[in-house]
Amino acid sequence: ADMFANEEGGPEPDWVITEREQFSDFRDLNKDGKMDKEEIQHWILPQDYDHALAEARHLVYESDADKDKKLTKEEILDNWNMFVGSQATNYGEDLTRNHDEL
Repeated sequence: ADMFANEEGGPEPDWVITEREQFSDFRDLNKDGKMDKEEIQHWILPQDYDHALAEARHLVYESDADKDKKLTKEEILDNWNMFVGSQATNYGEDLTRNHDEL
């Protein structure tokens, strides 16, 4: 209700419909209409998802201005706020170390 209150039976926004589908298709694994401890654990820490790889791909995708799948120093500096806010760079600490690849 904090994010969406369906007042007077009006239509649901698309994002609510999408979230309901995500819940029924991917979150509620035993189809009982609610999430139990195991389903929450699978949602928060899925075994088949590499968080570091996903974050690294996200950083490259968002920062690679020329889309050559390589980041230049300039591309990183142009998007510094994304990098210092990323867990993949230890919230920016790893950017202060010398790197041969840069």
